[in-house]
Parts: sequence; C-alpha cells; structure tokens
Amino acid sequence: MGNGPAPFSDIGKRAKDLLTKDYNYDHKFVLSVPGSTPMGLTATGLKKGQIFLGDISAQYKSGRTIVDVKVDTYSNVSTKVTINEAMPCMKTVLSFDVPDHKSGKLDVQYLHPRVAIDSSIGLNPSPVLNVAAAVGGKDILIGGEVGFDTASASFTKYTAGISFNKPDLSAALILMDKGQTLKASYVHSVDALNKNQVVAEMTHGLSTLENSFTFGSAHVLDRYNTVKTRFSTTEKLQ
Repeated sequence: MGNGPAPFSDIGKRAKDLLTKDYNYDHKFVLSVPGSTPMGLTATGLKKGQIFLGDISAQYKSGRTIVDVKVDTYSNVSTKVTINEAMPCMKTVLSFDVPDHKSGKLDVQYLHPRVAIDSSIGLNPSPVLNVAAAVGGKDILIGGEVGFDTASASFTKYTAGISFNKPDLSAALILMDKGQTLKASYVHSVDALNKNQVVAEMTHGLSTLENSFTFGSAHVLDRYNTVKTRFSTTEKLQ
C-alpha cells in the first residue's frame, strides 16, 4: 500500500490504546507456531471465571492474498480473505462466519498519499453501509465516519474528528454519538525514548452537560514488561 495518511480510526487511537489495551483480569495464554511454509498456526485460551474459551487460528499467505481461518470452542468458523493491491492503492477484505449466514461483509480500503477511505457493506438483503474518510498527513489528520442502514433508510452513526500527532505527544478531538458527545484526549511522553507516557481524556455530553475524566500512565520496565495505571471518575484505580 502507499504511504498515505492514517485511517480515520487512528484519530484518538493512541490515547484509547493506553487507557484500554492490554488490561486483562482473566487467565490467558497464546501459543504461536510459525513455520518456513506459508502456513502459520496460533492457539489462544482464555479462562473467565469457571468458563474456558479457546480458538485455533490458521493463516495462509500466497502472493498478495492472505487467508485467515479461526475455529472457536463452540465450533464457529470465521474466515477472512485479504487481497492486497487488487487495484492500485486498494486493499479488499472478504469475511464471513459459519453457521451465521448473515455475517458476510466486504471491506474496501483506498489509501492515497493525502486521502484514506475505508468502506464496508454487509453481504445480506438489507446491508449496513459504513464509510470512513480521513484527509491529512503525518502530523494533522481530519476525518469522519458515517453508517447507513438500508433496511430503515436511516443513519446508524456519524462521527467527526481531528488529531495532531508528534513523536512525543498526541492530541485528538472527536464529535461522536450522532453529535451528542464530545471527546478530547491528550497523550504526552515524558522522556525521549517514550518509555513513560501520561494520558488524559475528557468526555462531555452536549445534551446532558455531564463530564467524565480519565487519567492514565504507562511505564516500560524492559522489552517484556510494561506497567499501566488508569483512573476514571466513574471507575476505581486499576
């Protein structure tokens, strides 16, 4: 793919990942079996209380095509076929689950030096269409996202956002929930190697006039260990 801007989903992603990613309160293990052949296998297990959930994933690569197949504990089969550069600057992904015949979805991503467009549509008689677009460069990104339900001829979502990114900081402003919520976030690295980061996030309800705040930090101890903290006005210290 070309060296275009980041997708719209990257607006605010740095703060979101720091506040939510890798917080795990259950027992989990992952076993990967890479090989010299195009085929790779991964087994994942997660124990939630007295329930054990697991899946086995296989990935096959051939030229520009990647096929991912996953089978979970309940014998559900998820399949994803990715074709890179089917057309210039374009990636196509076809995904579906068995036995859920309504789960089929087609995703198309177009990445231009200044524009990134992501679209997806359900492969069923009354599909939901989602389109996200972002314009900008390495430092500034502006974008929006729209969801449209063809069955009810109504919008399921519309979101807009802007982000400013530098190696040591990232700031984002997002208007979400169909224009009802405004979210602002800021991430700052307190050292040159980005081993210590702090983050602050504020959510303001435009109709309810309610505010919520979340603060967090991440401290890299070594290449294998990172300590994270998070505190929210609606949660306890974690």
